[in-house]
Amino acid sequence: MPPRTTPTARQLRLGVELRKLRERAGLNTREAAELIGANQARISNIETGRFGLSERSIRTLAGNYACGDEALIAALIAMTGKRKRGWWEEYRELLSPGQLDLAELEHHAAALLLATVLHIPGLLQTVDHARAVFAEGVPALPPPDVEDRVSYRIKRQRILYGESPTPCKAVIHEAALRMPFGGPQTSRAQLKHLIDMSERDHITIRVVPFRNGTFAGSGQSINYFYGPVPQLDTILLEQAHGSLLLDAEAQLQKYRLVIGKMEAIALEPDESRDFIHGLIQEL
Repeated sequence: MPPRTTPTARQLRLGVELRKLRERAGLNTREAAELIGANQARISNIETGRFGLSERSIRTLAGNYACGDEALIAALIAMTGKRKRGWWEEYRELLSPGQLDLAELEHHAAALLLATVLHIPGLLQTVDHARAVFAEGVPALPPPDVEDRVSYRIKRQRILYGESPTPCKAVIHEAALRMPFGGPQTSRAQLKHLIDMSERDHITIRVVPFRNGTFAGSGQSINYFYGPVPQLDTILLEQAHGSLLLDAEAQLQKYRLVIGKMEAIALEPDESRDFIHGLIQEL
C-alpha cells in the first residue's frame, strides 16, 4: 500500500506520539527500523502519519520502545486500524484539510474546553449566526460556499447531542456576545440559544464581562481537546490565516494557564445566564 499523501491531524498525531516514544527510548530511525525488520523510510513514514498501523504493530513498537503505559498504548491503538470514514469526508473537496481536522478532533475528544474573545464558539452558534459570520469573510465567499460552511458547522454540533454527548465547557468574553452578526433578531436568537445550551447537564458556559478587567492571553480562539489520556490532549488555535495545532507539553501547559486566567475572572454559570438574559433585554 503506498504512503498517504494527506494524513489527517489524528494520523499525524499518532506518528508524533510514536516518534516521542522512540526518542525517549534513545533510538534513531535506523535502530528502530532494525528492531522490526524494516528500513528507515518506513519508520519515517509511520512517524509522519503516511503509513497506517495495526494493533500488533503498535504493540511491537511500544515494546521495542520500552513503553509500559497500557492506557497510552490502548489510546494509540484506538487511533489506528481500520475505521469507517467520518462524516466530514464528504466535505473533503469543499473545505480545507484544517477545517476537516477540526471536526475529526472534536469527534474523538473525551471533553472540550473552548475559550473565545471575539467569536461565539462554532459548536454553539445558530444557523443564522453562522451564516452571518461566513457572509463577512474576506475575500467574500459565493453563496453556495457560505452554505457549505454553514452546513458543515452545524453538523459538527452533533457531538453535543444524542445519548452520549461530549462534555463541553465554554468561556466566552462579553465582546463576542455583543458582536451583532446578522442584526438584532439573529443576535437575540443566538443569545437565547446559548442560555438553552447552558442548561444541558454536559455543557457549561461562563461569561467574562468587560467590567471584570483584563487577563493574560490573546485574541485567538482556543479549542482544547481532552484526549483519552493526558498525553494526547490537543490544542487548536483558530486564526485568520488558518488553524494551528499544538500538542507539545509546554504548549499545552501554557494554554491551560491562559484559559485558567480567563476562567478566574469569569462569572459562574448561573451568573452567566443572568448576564446573557440582560444582553437580550438590551436588544
